Amino acid sequence: MAVNDTIGDMLTRIRNANLARHQTTDVPSTRMTRSIASVLKEEGFITDFEEVGEGVKRHLVIALKYRGKQRRPIINRLQRISKPGLRVYSNRRELPRVLGGIGIAIISTSSGIMTDRNARQTGVGGEILCYVW
Repeated sequence: MAVNDTIGDMLTRIRNANLARHQTTDVPSTRMTRSIASVLKEEGFITDFEEVGEGVKRHLVIALKYRGKQRRPIINRLQRISKPGLRVYSNRRELPRVLGGIGIAIISTSSGIMTDRNARQTGVGGEILCYVW
């Protein structure tokens, strides 16, 4: 089945797996989903990810992270901001702060996919893909 919004599909799969308390979830592999997964790993929202399969059948296996004996998810909310029907851009001075800096905004810049904090340090703006907290 063809998916038009691979980022939205990825966020929904992670959100659903978190609610069901799964250890891992599968996401179709694209350059964008790999970049977003690496940002989530760097920021400590997921444990790890790996790419499996060959050719068109490649997908990412994302290992989710939980805390405590009750297995409360580390990711409380994933919110898609820029959608295929309405793109949302921001310059470097207007980059959003998610929950006063507790969460992150994932930004697609000319220097690659990065967090809002890194984009401010680099001095670049771009498309606001999603918020994670």
